[in-house]
Amino acid sequence: MRTSNTLRRTALALLTTGTLALAPTALADTGGHGPAWRGAWAASPQSATAPFGPNWSLRGFDHQTVRQVVRVTATGTRTRIELTNRYGTGPLRIAGATVARTAKGSAVQPGSVRTLRFDGRPSVTIPAGGTLLSDAAPLPVKAFENLTVTLYLADATGPATFHSFSSATSYRAEGDHRADLSGDAFGETSTSWYFLSGVEVTGGRDTARRDGIVTFGDSITDGVGSTADADNRYPDELAERLAASGRSRAVLNHGIGGNQVVNDTTWAGEKAVARFEKDVLTEKGVSTVILLEGLNDIGGSGPAFPGGPTPEVSVDRLIEGHRTLIRQAHAKGLKVVGATLTPVGGSFYDTPENEAKRQAFNAWVRTSGAYDSVVDFDRAVADPSDPGRILPAYDSGDHLHPDDAGYQAMAEALDLDAL
Repeated sequence: MRTSNTLRRTALALLTTGTLALAPTALADTGGHGPAWRGAWAASPQSATAPFGPNWSLRGFDHQTVRQVVRVTATGTRTRIELTNRYGTGPLRIAGATVARTAKGSAVQPGSVRTLRFDGRPSVTIPAGGTLLSDAAPLPVKAFENLTVTLYLADATGPATFHSFSSATSYRAEGDHRADLSGDAFGETSTSWYFLSGVEVTGGRDTARRDGIVTFGDSITDGVGSTADADNRYPDELAERLAASGRSRAVLNHGIGGNQVVNDTTWAGEKAVARFEKDVLTEKGVSTVILLEGLNDIGGSGPAFPGGPTPEVSVDRLIEGHRTLIRQAHAKGLKVVGATLTPVGGSFYDTPENEAKRQAFNAWVRTSGAYDSVVDFDRAVADPSDPGRILPAYDSGDHLHPDDAGYQAMAEALDLDAL
């Protein structure tokens, strides 16, 4: 979510008939001369895919309204959203959009609906590969409040840039229902987010704070295995723990289920060393990133990898990938917390070769000194009587992903002072 006055001027100069025809970057900002914005919620974009069953990404939308619920972790007096067409095959027209406080399910609270504008206009077209920010909406929000973002897509969108594993329910209706208070029209549901990649806030006493945390990784950061619509991913639990300790900080989740550090995939996002700059280094108001990724690199070359085998990755290559991420973060002044990889015993990744790699990588994380600090998620969720496996009380059932209690244990393993 990074822009500049130069980019903004370029965007305005190229604005014709509602189409923003410029390079893929955010388009609306105030540079260093206006209010300070900071990230309050985030999700990393992916190209359209459906390896785990039907979703709406491959076909996209046509004369439909999609309504999405997110929980912010920062407080502000004004709100704006980030929309992305990063992996679109053509221009994406947003015919209209609103933001409101969530009531229940797909309903929104009366009196809270705000029409979103884009450089003063109620509609906008995002070029293929592009990302943009809405104008500020006068909607004060508090940390841990649910917001509902509603997009009216009047024209055929083609394949939709989306985020596959949301662990949250999104809703779809035929026709234009962007201003509906009731959720009666929204008869279809999905567990993914579409086109929405961020929420930012400004105003209030926390405006100038630059202490947000980005959690970066794969499905275990994404929250696979947690209860849907309960916000029990480990980043959610971390944000709640920080608030309970009196040290409230925004926590932004940039996990992608199935993602790898050094291999691109068609179904689980670009490799981490490529997407890190776009997903993490563009975030506003952050100071720290937690890196938890590598299990899919280790297990991805096997036949059980859900999206199909990927090239084998050595421990040395995985380490070099992490060193690349650390260098990128440090170059932007971010503190880096390295995390050990959690157990895989009994899962589809469980082979002697994969376990040897996991142990070797974890030993490097613990002893290399490459990170600013380390969190031992491995030991936090492992069964003390069988350390190669997740403790049964923390196992979501596939012996790979934690459940709600496991994610809470991960959040509790973090040293708040080290953050």
